Amino acid sequence: MKIRVPATSANIGPGFDSVGVALNLYLEIEVFEESDNWHIEHDLGDEIASDEKNLLISTALKISPELKARKIVMKSDIPLARGLGSSSSVIVAGIELANKLANLNLTDEEKLKFATEIEGHPDNVAPAIMGDLVIASTVADETTAIEAEFPNATFIAFIPSYELLTSDSRGVLPAELPYKEAVGASSIANVAIAALMEGDLNKAGKMIESDLFHEKYRRSLVKEFEAIRQIGHDKGAYATYLSGAGPTVMVIAPETVEKEIVSSIESLDLDGKVLSLKVDKEGVLCV
Repeated sequence: MKIRVPATSANIGPGFDSVGVALNLYLEIEVFEESDNWHIEHDLGDEIASDEKNLLISTALKISPELKARKIVMKSDIPLARGLGSSSSVIVAGIELANKLANLNLTDEEKLKFATEIEGHPDNVAPAIMGDLVIASTVADETTAIEAEFPNATFIAFIPSYELLTSDSRGVLPAELPYKEAVGASSIANVAIAALMEGDLNKAGKMIESDLFHEKYRRSLVKEFEAIRQIGHDKGAYATYLSGAGPTVMVIAPETVEKEIVSSIESLDLDGKVLSLKVDKEGVLCV
């Protein structure tokens, strides 16, 4: 049995903790025979556990504590602590592992409930489960999610070589916003989502870059951000934003200018890599 989970890019500007899109980088696990102990074979580094302490297994055992141990091979294209949903992909894979091994027949809604309880917010886990664009809200432990089709575009990711932990990125955020500013930030998010649902990336892009919830506080943590956004403006991109908590900088652009933007970012000779990505439409898959 194999399980595949896509990377995700959360927030998309003003959709803080509630909006995300699935992208075509993947975590894959292959499940083998029963064993005396859980063992995960991976090449993700010594800091990633290979036994039941691994987030994959601990998640699966939260869903179904009676699971019998297995040997598992894990591979991932999703870089750790870069704002592309690496931990969320593992959580979703763990839920799907329990779902299949214990024959739970969970619905997407049930998977999302479990995933949000573990992750704390739905912005990454929802698109990892459902694919494409998902807008979700968790209030009083109840999560409501709307799936939608992201308008046709390419995603160009600059992924720095350094990590930025979500805890550190959240540390620069204010404890509260003034009421008037919160209303303004909410209105920007509303128009951004409405424009995405209408397929109008020109209007959506303006709103994405007008976020008041988090980016103005986090930009200083990602020194490459302003230069890449300027390239986006110069080359006809729709929007540039911090993916999740960063440090990945994401550019949404028409496919016609993709190569030009990639080349321009690469010419900056930054410490990181540039990838062109597409929307994953399927979410978590088991084969």
